[in-house]
Amino acid sequence: MGAGHDHGAHAARAGDRHRGRLVVTVTLLAGFTLVEAAAALYSGSLALLSDAGHMFTDVLGIGMALAAMTAARRAARPDGADPQRTFGLYRLEVLAALGNAVLLSAVAVYVLVEAVRRLGDPPQVRLGAMLVVAVGGLLVNLVAFLLLRAGARQDINLRGAYLEVLGDLVGSVGVIVAALVIAGTGWWYADPLVAVAVGMFILPRTWRLGRAAVRILVQAAPEHVDVPAVRAALAAVPGVCDVHDLHVWTLASGMDVASAHLTLDPQADIGTVLAAARVALHEGFHIDHATLQVEPATATGACEPAGW
Repeated sequence: MGAGHDHGAHAARAGDRHRGRLVVTVTLLAGFTLVEAAAALYSGSLALLSDAGHMFTDVLGIGMALAAMTAARRAARPDGADPQRTFGLYRLEVLAALGNAVLLSAVAVYVLVEAVRRLGDPPQVRLGAMLVVAVGGLLVNLVAFLLLRAGARQDINLRGAYLEVLGDLVGSVGVIVAALVIAGTGWWYADPLVAVAVGMFILPRTWRLGRAAVRILVQAAPEHVDVPAVRAALAAVPGVCDVHDLHVWTLASGMDVASAHLTLDPQADIGTVLAAARVALHEGFHIDHATLQVEPATATGACEPAGW
C-alpha cells in the first residue's frame, strides 16, 4: 500500500518555500562574507576571522543544500524522473546536511587551534574596523535567522542553515563584546578568548546535525517513533493475527516510511484491513507512506505468529 502522492505534492510546495528562503539567505551571507574576511585581515582580529570563516562555510553549506533540493525537485517531475531512482533524489539533502556538518566542524577546530596559539602572545587589532563589521554581521545574521526560523523544524537542510546562522549571530555578538572589552580595558586576550568561545559554541550543534544526518543515512527508525508501539498498533487492527518484518525509517526530512508483513485471519477482508492499518499509521505516528504485505494465516485458520 502506497500513500505518498499527496504527501509528495505537499513536500514540493514546502520545498519551494524553503528554497526561496535559502536563496535570500545565501545571497546576504555571500555578500557580507567578503566584507568580513577583508575586515578580519585588515584588523588582525581572530574573532572576526573565525566569524568570517564560519559564514563562508554557511555559504558553501547552503549552496549545497540548494543544489540538493533543486536536483530532488527536478527528479520528482515526470520529465526528470529516472526509473532506476525509485525514491527520487531526496537523500541528496541529507548528504548535503552531513557535508555541512563536516565543514562547520573543520572551521571550529581550526579556530580553536589558532586561538590557543595566540593566547601566548595576543596581537593588537584595529578596533574600529573590528567593531563596525561585527555590528554589520549581527544585523545580516539577524535577518537570515528570521528568514530560516519558520522552516527549521520541518527540513534538515533548513535546520542546518538555521544552526549555522545562529552560530554566526552569537559569533557577531562575541566579536562586539571583545571589541568593547579591548577598547575599555586594553585586555587583548579578549579577541582569542572570544574565538575559542565561538568554536566551542559551534561544535556541539554541528555534531548533533551530523548525527541526525547519519541516522537517516543508516536508516535507523526516527527518534520520535516508538517501533514497538507501531507493531502493537498494527497488531491491534481487526483481522491481523501477527506483524513481522516491520521496518520504519526516514527517507528525507518529514518523510517517514514503514514496511511490514501482516498475517491475516482467513475471514478478514484485505481491503478493510489495509485501510484500517493506514489510518493507524497516520493517526498514531504520522506515517503516510507504507508498504504492507498481507499473508494468510495457516491452512487450519489458527492465528499463529510467524517464525521469522
